[in-house]
Amino acid sequence: MIVIDCPQGSPAWHEARAGVITASMFVVARQKVGQLTEQQAIYVDAIRSGMDAKSAMGAAGYKAKPTSSTIERALAGESVGDFSDVAKKYAFALAIERINGQPLDEGFETYAMRRGHELEPMARAEHERQSGLRVKRAGFVLTDDSVFGCSADGFIGDRSGAEYKCFMDPERLYRFHIENDASEVFDQAQGCMWITGRESWHIGMYCPALKIVGRQLWWREFLRDDNYINAMESDLMEFKALVDSLEQKLQPECP
Repeated sequence: MIVIDCPQGSPAWHEARAGVITASMFVVARQKVGQLTEQQAIYVDAIRSGMDAKSAMGAAGYKAKPTSSTIERALAGESVGDFSDVAKKYAFALAIERINGQPLDEGFETYAMRRGHELEPMARAEHERQSGLRVKRAGFVLTDDSVFGCSADGFIGDRSGAEYKCFMDPERLYRFHIENDASEVFDQAQGCMWITGRESWHIGMYCPALKIVGRQLWWREFLRDDNYINAMESDLMEFKALVDSLEQKLQPECP
């Protein structure tokens, strides 16, 4: 990996991220539409393995033979599913940034992004206080080919790292603080471990408004899941191919 020691939000940080598929956007890069449902996938896999239709129906929980053009295409060996419009727009923006070498938004930061950068030191200090760990500020981390990257808010020893969020949306705060549901950052956490090669990653949700009740920081340590990472890497390589193709289309045609 390549570690760029730059403050988040700085011109160097924005420049380092230009054209890079970042861990915070992995969940977007993996968004697809028109894919097989879990039940359909079980049926298709069963048929492909040589199982007869009736047995495959039973394995997938179908009472009648499923009729779906998506299933038919999958059984015919065709690729099913397409990237969502949001994923395509993200890929197109990355293609432009690759060509120009600069962020498409010229480094523009929303209020939420700026607030997050400002609160990060407080979140890190509170995390250290609660966990008893020392979190060393990191910077922006790239894979060796500079295709993928993550903004590591901190490294913990040689085996872990940390990322701090400062969401203001009550719905998101509710999911973390009340439902203990951090699924929306799972791709980012596993992505950071994939890029850095580390074994765990701490995700912290910092909300200074809850300091009065001592709940200003919700945090959880995610352990590395190599099966999940392998599946994610496969999806991300497919997304990279989309970015590559869009970049090629934007290049001038050879005479």
